[in-house]
Amino acid sequence: MLKRLFVVFIFIYATTSFAQITFVDKDSIKTAQDSIKRSAYLKNIGNGYLPFNYFNLDLRYLVKFNQYEGFRTGLGGITNDRFSEWFRLNPYVVYGFKDHRFKYRLSGGFRLHERTNTWLNLGYTDDLSETGSSTFLTDKRFFTFFEPRLLNIDLFHRYIKKSVAIEHRMSNHLLSETELSLNKINPTYNYTYLLDGRGFNTFDLSTAKLSLQWSPFSEFDIVDDEVVTVKDGYPKFTLQLTQGFKSVFGSDFNFSKIDFRTVQEFNHKNDAITNITLVAGLAGGDTPLTHLYHAYPNNINKETILQRFSVAGLNSFETMYFNEFFSDKFSTLQLKHYFPAFKISDRFKPQLVLISRYAVGDMNSIDRHQGIQFGTLKHLYSESGFEINKLLFGFGLSFAYRYGGYHLPELEDNIAFKFTFNISL
Repeated sequence: MLKRLFVVFIFIYATTSFAQITFVDKDSIKTAQDSIKRSAYLKNIGNGYLPFNYFNLDLRYLVKFNQYEGFRTGLGGITNDRFSEWFRLNPYVVYGFKDHRFKYRLSGGFRLHERTNTWLNLGYTDDLSETGSSTFLTDKRFFTFFEPRLLNIDLFHRYIKKSVAIEHRMSNHLLSETELSLNKINPTYNYTYLLDGRGFNTFDLSTAKLSLQWSPFSEFDIVDDEVVTVKDGYPKFTLQLTQGFKSVFGSDFNFSKIDFRTVQEFNHKNDAITNITLVAGLAGGDTPLTHLYHAYPNNINKETILQRFSVAGLNSFETMYFNEFFSDKFSTLQLKHYFPAFKISDRFKPQLVLISRYAVGDMNSIDRHQGIQFGTLKHLYSESGFEINKLLFGFGLSFAYRYGGYHLPELEDNIAFKFTFNISL
């Protein structure tokens, strides 16, 4: 536990050094231009970039930690409009001190149409991905100064990916991205996928993806010839279709996937907020475990509550153990109610959040997946709890309890007690 707390301290020290940047005027008179520059700078930091003259440094690659790589550190970023408004480079290189390997991406893009912000992107990536994770192409920028789930993930597969993609804004409310890719997959753990009497320890996949993000109730404005969101409207919807093609460029499997997410948020008159997130996924055909689903667990496989003490995630199941469940069809529902902050003083404003999470799923042909043991979510998985955030320097506490169809015999095995970390610019 001390090792994990040390890692958390290093993360927080590194990230808060950026988050606590302040801007003090040297002159008593502020011009509108200075204000705009400062606002743009803060926006870049909030999005995870440290801007330089022609290149924005990506803060995601500076330092991370997980159970397979240990400390992972490197550099990456993207060229900005000062470099070119019609061409961009977006590379990175990182090194894992535990697996002693470099990972990298070489990528760039060409703007095809300015008004619709249409880009043609080319990329070559050699890196790791968490088995069972599912991301949307249109989630181009999801950044937090501290990503707690990463600390305890140990199930990764290596992938080498060659891709071509097109980003296109169909309208202010509808974004799209289409990607064609060739992938070489190599699990870093003992795993064999059985199909037609043959066992696959590594495999090639040729895939096509289409991702759509629809925000029908958001409001937009044009600032400096760019579309800017001025008000987030809810609900929001994201849909992604994936198709794997067997025998195309040596691909081993034919499969299909549908991923869906919707987010609803209610703002109450007393400044309370209720957030509802529904996520669902369905995979059919010959889909290996690497491309199936987990429910974003965040509980360490240790015996006691104190040994499992770590940091609560943003949208993860705190009582669900890592690698406990996998599914080829699943859905999760998360309910969060944020009470108004307790204004004890100008600096001390803790906030209570009530949380309930539910997951259900299943898997066909579970016997195809050899070398790893896991369960399915045929029954409803339930957990509820609360968070008290921002108690001290962004730190808080969380408590969650597991009940229902997957309640465990030992009481303490159903309890997750962790601390939270929230920081905003």
